[in-house]
Amino acid sequence: MKENDLLERTFNFGVRCLKLLRNLPNTSEFQIIKYQLGKSSTSVGANYEEAQAGSSKADFKNKIRIALKEARESNYWLRVINAIEERPSEDLNFLVAESKEIKNILASILKKLNQS
Repeated sequence: MKENDLLERTFNFGVRCLKLLRNLPNTSEFQIIKYQLGKSSTSVGANYEEAQAGSSKADFKNKIRIALKEARESNYWLRVINAIEERPSEDLNFLVAESKEIKNILASILKKLNQS
């Protein structure tokens, strides 16, 4: 996979999560989830984007680490939604899987950085 592919993929992930949030009920428990997932899912791509202009290897590594943490948090909130929704949508199922894949890719990048 090319780096630009991951830029696009993390951007699309954030956008799709925001669109998913529009369709969730306006109950108090979903309000918390909407806020948290909205922040974490868009932060994945924002931090990966910032990493591309890192001022040093350490800066790049730090932004990747933050993006990974945000991907993990996003995966958590998506799984919570999946657990409470009576009929999870195809889009939700896609986002749960996509968050796992993004998490694995970022973890792999970080592992390679730690080895060099």
